[in-house]
Amino acid sequence: MTYENLDEKLVNALLEDGRASLRSLAEQLDVSVTTISNHLKDLEAKGVIRGYTPVVDYDALGYDVTAVIQLKVEGNAIQDVADTLRNARQMISVYEVTGDHDVVAVGKFRDTDDMNRQIKELLVDANIKESNTSVVLNAVSEHEQFPLEIQE
Repeated sequence: MTYENLDEKLVNALLEDGRASLRSLAEQLDVSVTTISNHLKDLEAKGVIRGYTPVVDYDALGYDVTAVIQLKVEGNAIQDVADTLRNARQMISVYEVTGDHDVVAVGKFRDTDDMNRQIKELLVDANIKESNTSVVLNAVSEHEQFPLEIQE
């Protein structure tokens, strides 16, 4: 095999099995273990691969409520509010966005009482001008990653 598109193929192989050994990746991609190891180190150094972590099913652990929280924030405080949300224990995603709101966060909670308590703790920030919280009824797709397109 040539090394053309090897990084993309390596990422795709890891998306299929993040616990694959260097040897099995080398066999699958028809290159040496050393080549896989070097490319993997380069991808990690570039920040393309940022870690290896389990995919947790929070619902199975009793976090049955997912909420999408949209906030309008004083312009100079967007970063501070986003940082506060990022550091909040049960927020799994935080975005600075365009449109009607400035910050959108997604959180996982054990129940609506847990959600209500944590959201109220966040909303004491005077820089938050308005909030809108939506409870997710059904997660159709969540935490999805997609394979990279390979130009041949």
